[in-house]
Amino acid sequence: MREKVIITAAVTGGIHTPTMSEYLPITPAQIAEDAVRAYEAGAAVCHIHARDPQTGRPSSDVEIMREIIANIKSRCDMVVCITTGGGLGMSVTERLLPVELYEPELASLNAGSINFALFPAVSRFSNWKHEWEPQYLSATEDLIFPNTFKSMREYFAKFKQSDTKPELEIYDSGMINNVAFMIEAGHVKKPVYLQFVMGVLGGITPSCENLLFLVDYAKKLIGEFEFSVCVAGKAQFPLCTQSLLLGGNVRVGLEDNLYLEKGRHAKSSAEQTAKIARIAAELGIEPATPGEARGMLGLKGIDKVKF
Repeated sequence: MREKVIITAAVTGGIHTPTMSEYLPITPAQIAEDAVRAYEAGAAVCHIHARDPQTGRPSSDVEIMREIIANIKSRCDMVVCITTGGGLGMSVTERLLPVELYEPELASLNAGSINFALFPAVSRFSNWKHEWEPQYLSATEDLIFPNTFKSMREYFAKFKQSDTKPELEIYDSGMINNVAFMIEAGHVKKPVYLQFVMGVLGGITPSCENLLFLVDYAKKLIGEFEFSVCVAGKAQFPLCTQSLLLGGNVRVGLEDNLYLEKGRHAKSSAEQTAKIARIAAELGIEPATPGEARGMLGLKGIDKVKF
């Protein structure tokens, strides 16, 4: 275990829809507020998606993104990690544009294609707040979330140009091999930052055995890396705790899990941040400050972003 851990708060995402939880932040002000509250609870990093403030639908509008991240930066010094996953169905160009415009310290970079399936959620709800929600979710039964070697190469080039550190999203073990290939080909340099994403239908299932396998496999193929764990659904806290025991970092937030405990919705990503910080404290681990996180990940600094 380590003495300091980077806690990331993923505050809204592009997976859950407004019907699923009344606490899901939708507007730019709500998203920024939840990020800042998570910072106050111990998060050094926030992972940011944008949504249409009227409907809550995931949005590629770069002005909405700018409003969110500028608000956060004006209120605290946490590391802002911008998504390049965006919302399902967005083009590669749409997904990459915020990084090109705003040159953040950190941004997600998905390390391979996946059947990103959300459609089973449709059967769990009958009264929807917005017409787009069941259509959006149902469409994922026939959807591939594309991240080809060509698009990854182009992403790495843009990240290098803006001096943005890629947070490499690993949804399955083959994506570790993809990253190893990209390192060998010279498109990205070590030490890389891996985010093991578990629990998405189409990717690896969340279990202690699978997390041990992912970490071990990455050590064999890559060698030197920093890692974090995020989990979709109820296994979020058990596997994030395992990450702490393995010397890894953690991501929580309403993007990944709408609950604080069984049967109880989380009212904010800050609540989840406070919970994982308490768990870490019981293990003798302290939340890293944003400054410490920058040092651990080798980030360029908040003074070099363009927002």
